Amino acid sequence: MEKKEVSRRHFIEASALALAGIAASPAFSFGAPAIIKDYGKPNSKIAGVQIGVITYSFRSMETDADSILKYCLESGVSAIELMGNTAEEFAGAPKMPTGFPRRSEMNAEEKKEWDIIRASYANELREWRANTSMDKFRQFRKMYKDAGVSIYAWKPSALGMNNSDAEIDYAFRVAKELKASHVTLELPNDQAHSLRLGNDASRQKIKVGYHGHLQHTYSAWDEALKQSKYNAINLDLGHYVAAGFDPFPLLMDKHQDIVSMHLKDRLSKEKGQTNLPWGQGDTPLVEVLQLMREERYKFPGTIELEYKIPEGSDAVKEVGKCLEFCRKALES
Repeated sequence: MEKKEVSRRHFIEASALALAGIAASPAFSFGAPAIIKDYGKPNSKIAGVQIGVITYSFRSMETDADSILKYCLESGVSAIELMGNTAEEFAGAPKMPTGFPRRSEMNAEEKKEWDIIRASYANELREWRANTSMDKFRQFRKMYKDAGVSIYAWKPSALGMNNSDAEIDYAFRVAKELKASHVTLELPNDQAHSLRLGNDASRQKIKVGYHGHLQHTYSAWDEALKQSKYNAINLDLGHYVAAGFDPFPLLMDKHQDIVSMHLKDRLSKEKGQTNLPWGQGDTPLVEVLQLMREERYKFPGTIELEYKIPEGSDAVKEVGKCLEFCRKALES
């Protein structure tokens, strides 16, 4: 395949100038990229490539359903990977008890008490998931759809090895109500669990996208992919590069098995693997985005905000900047 060559330095300089111009404009407020939209609805499908955001990116702010939708509209994003807590809280799920220090800061007695509270909460949540109606999830999806935001993936906490069969069934049913094409979770160390999920996914006709971190390699997903055609890859481009791997062989060889890809910029393994504002790290974001455009890959690119938010900014503004970075890459 012949790839279009891109001058990374020229692109970064041009992007910085463009973003500076946007920020200086009197009209700039949170999501300046959201200004140019049809009838006020966002559109982050650029040159045929769907750009979305994982709502984890807004974790420094309120994460209720109304707030998350507001952030999407302000930053100009029209598609999301939805964290499970936002939808479940909207549907009336019991809330996790708060007020305890971090586990690393607890003494032995506090840890014992916290473990009891967590176990009790897990049972309460399990019972709620087994009996809750899907009506509120349908309402959630309609609210987002009416505003112009689709949900292509859902990341619930109901798909782990310790979750019951009823909880896993619930996770797939909710994904269907949200009109997500796939659920996401970390790639299990136990292959029996990816087989279990793959079998359930096959029955439900919803794919499972397994997420990767620094431990993952080119062949990390191979066994899960063999187990079921509904097992798939939720690639993290930044993590993969920070782990020391060239992403292009994986993208070109296994793109048909990728259901979504997290986008972030990290330094290489040799340079310390730090998350940085886009364009400052070693992740070939521009080249990968343009590969997606040229090869017409169907999976979305998911903005995941993990670098330190600059003073005077917030998550909404930074997601807007990341989206504008994608726009310039895909339109050049």
